[in-house]
Order: sequence, then structure tokens, then C-alpha cells
Amino acid sequence: MANSRAPGTMPKRPTRTADKQTKAKMQRDTATFSRWLHVYLSMGSFVIVLFFAVTGLTLNHAEWFDGKEVIKKYTGRVPLKWVKVKDTAAIAKLEIVQYLKHTNHIKGDIGDFIIDDDQLTLSFKGPGYSADAFIKRDSGTYKINETSPGIFAVMNDLHKGRDTGTKWRILIDVAAVFMCLLSLTGIVMICFMKKKRFNGFVLVIAGALICYLIYYFLVP
Repeated sequence: MANSRAPGTMPKRPTRTADKQTKAKMQRDTATFSRWLHVYLSMGSFVIVLFFAVTGLTLNHAEWFDGKEVIKKYTGRVPLKWVKVKDTAAIAKLEIVQYLKHTNHIKGDIGDFIIDDDQLTLSFKGPGYSADAFIKRDSGTYKINETSPGIFAVMNDLHKGRDTGTKWRILIDVAAVFMCLLSLTGIVMICFMKKKRFNGFVLVIAGALICYLIYYFLVP
């Protein structure tokens, strides 16, 4: 069939219909990806989100768990050559820490290691856990006071990242990113729900406004 276009005429531009189809496809793809990401992030981070939600409640009501702590006391003796030295730089710090942890099953990382003329004071810290050791330099004898406030104190310290070490703090950062992505993908999803979009954004704004009003009028 012969080409009916006259010589020298410009070809027709793409129709607006094609542009609309491309735009609609991009919107569908974005909505589909947001829904997929939202669902799998929810499942993958379910335990993490639930943990931080529960511990947020227990942190806000710490009085529920008062009086639950367990205090233990230990006594013993370290080798005298580790502590009875004139030069304090020669005190066997590493050996003392390892000995106390191994012998008395002390947990946590070493915090303070204070050297006085007649005594050494060591503090071990962990989530929901503390132990203080006092070592006499003239005899090598020691006393340890170990405090364990209970499982909820452990969970609360894990929530705050208190005395938990670098690896757990990284996990907290990952959990925070997950929760941000969950919120953002939820917002993206509702943008493509024409029937629910307006009411959804009204609820978002109302929730933010309520939080601000509570802070402004009720928080001292």
C-alpha cells in the first residue's frame, strides 16, 4: 500500500495516549514495588519491631519491675604478684580481669579500673547487669558485688543500647532504618489509593498534630 504522506511533511508526534500509558505503567510499578517492599520488610523485621514496641512500654513503666533485682556477693584472692607492686603500671590488669570473669562467672565488659594506693576498684557493665570488684593491694583479697535487676531490665537496656557493645548498636541502627522504610512505603502505597488517599493523609496530619498538642500542653 502506498504511503499517503505528502513529500516534505513531518511525521506525527507520539500521541498523548502513549504518554499517559507510560505514566500509568510507572505508577503501577512504583505501587507494586512499594507494596512488595512493605510486606517483606514487615515480615523480616517483625520480631525487631515487636521487641522495640514492647520495651518502649516497659521503659515507660519501670516502676512495674522495682524490687526484682538479685544481688550476689563473691570473695576470693588474686595472686599477690599481680597487685603488690611499687610501679602501678606493672599491675596485671588483663590477668586480673580475666581471672575475675573466669573464676566468678562475671559478665559484661570492663568499665572502670581505678588504682588507689591500697585498693583496686573494677566495674563490669552489661545490659541489665553490673558487678563491682574491690581488691586489696597488700593481700590480694577481693570482694565482688554482682547485681542483676531481671529480664526486663536487660530488655530495657537493649532498647537503649546501654552497655551493649558496638554490634548491638548497629542492630539498633538497622531496626531504625527498617521502621523508617516501613513508614515511607506505607505513605507511597496510600498515594496510589485514590479512594483512601485523602482520608489517609488527614489521619497522618491529625496524628502528628495530636502528638504536638500533647507535647505542647501536657509535657512539663
